[in-house]
Amino acid sequence: MNAVRTYLIYSAAAVLVGGLGFWFWPADKPGAAATATTVNVPELTGLSAFGKAAFDKVCAACHGANGAGTDKGPPFVHDIYNPGHHPDEAFFRAARLGVPQHHWPYGDMPPQPEVGEYEVRAIVQYVRALQRANGIIYRPHQM
Repeated sequence: MNAVRTYLIYSAAAVLVGGLGFWFWPADKPGAAATATTVNVPELTGLSAFGKAAFDKVCAACHGANGAGTDKGPPFVHDIYNPGHHPDEAFFRAARLGVPQHHWPYGDMPPQPEVGEYEVRAIVQYVRALQRANGIIYRPHQM
C-alpha cells in the first residue's frame, strides 16, 4: 500500500509541476526564446520600401527576414513592439545607444553607429507597416 501511495503522490506532483511550468512559461511570452513567425508583408512604397532595404542590410541578421525573428534576436512583428509599448523613439535610441536585454533572452543589442537617422526613420516606417499588416496596432502600455 505504501508503494502505491508513494507512486500516486509523485505522479500528482509531476503533473502539478509540469502543468505550472506550461502555464507560467508559454513559448510566445516575452522572455521565452522567440521563434520565427509568419509575417504578412504589405505593398511597400517610398520610405517604407527604403526601410526594408536598410533593415535587410543591418537588422535582418538578428531580427529575421521581415522582422520575423531568429535565434539571435526577437521578432519586431510581435505585440510587445506595438507603438504604445515601444514608440518610434525606442528604435532611434536602440540604434544610437544599444539596448540592454530586457524582454527576451538574447543578450544586449549593441549600438548600430553605421545606421544614420534617415535610415532609422525608414526602418521604423517599414516595421510599422509590417506591424499594421499583421494586426499590431497602438495599445497603451500598462504596467
